[in-house]
Amino acid sequence: MAVFRTEDDCRQFLMDRRWPDGVVKCPRCGSGDNVYKIAMPWKWECANKDCRKGNAYRFSVIAGTIYENTKHPLLTWFKVLYTILQSKKGISSRQIRRMYFGEQSSTHTAWYMCHRLRAGMADPDFRQLMGIVEVDETGIGGKDKNRHWDKKQHITGMSGKMTVIGAISRKGNVVCQVIENTNAATLDRFVRKAVSEKVDLVATDDALGYEHLSELGYKHKRVSHAVGEYVRGEVHTNNIESFWSLLKRGIVGTFHHVSKKYLPLYLNEFQFRHNHRKDEDIFGKAIAGC
Repeated sequence: MAVFRTEDDCRQFLMDRRWPDGVVKCPRCGSGDNVYKIAMPWKWECANKDCRKGNAYRFSVIAGTIYENTKHPLLTWFKVLYTILQSKKGISSRQIRRMYFGEQSSTHTAWYMCHRLRAGMADPDFRQLMGIVEVDETGIGGKDKNRHWDKKQHITGMSGKMTVIGAISRKGNVVCQVIENTNAATLDRFVRKAVSEKVDLVATDDALGYEHLSELGYKHKRVSHAVGEYVRGEVHTNNIESFWSLLKRGIVGTFHHVSKKYLPLYLNEFQFRHNHRKDEDIFGKAIAGC
């Protein structure tokens, strides 16, 4: 609140993070030709013929961002984003509504804003994990046997829970995604996408789906949880298990219920906070990505 007192403060901060070298390209066509400032504050025009129909394309500092066409001031977006980033286990949309919108407003407004921000936390510049990498999968949600009789899915695997697979580099980044099943083909496909072939070690548990990683060229070692083995030298999955614990505490204690449709957005949030936990300007990083 001390830094961002007005809307112009927010616009200037967004502009500095989005265009550190100034407005040199059009957000619609990507061209740097014929882009110029106009008299209206925080407005530019692109006169590129391929970008317009009739008059020149006019855009503002929020064009092409998650804030475009919003009815709420940037200051409110900044408050909500900062609160999300500072909440280790997340914060519910109901609490966001009480803090920044008032009891008379709709919870859907806060919920929608939070989801837009989570979508902006996706990492477009993902780089494959290196070093010692742990891979594991977990189940999110209630067990199928505990559901009401007319809501039972009568399926196997993870007891009807939503399945998430993740990989984490020791003292590094984490990446995770929702998967439909835990067969070998699905797990192998995720590992090939998330983990570099030059990795020092891939550590997993004794799930059958990981048994072909060595054939793919990875240095792979496993611990057998079935016989009570959790650590064998540098082979363990404790780091990814800690991330799962934080994710589940957030879902159970803060959000209470997460649907399969929006679970990837919550994964974006927890991944972003973990991967940028040491950044001094995590807020600026999030603003630049939105």
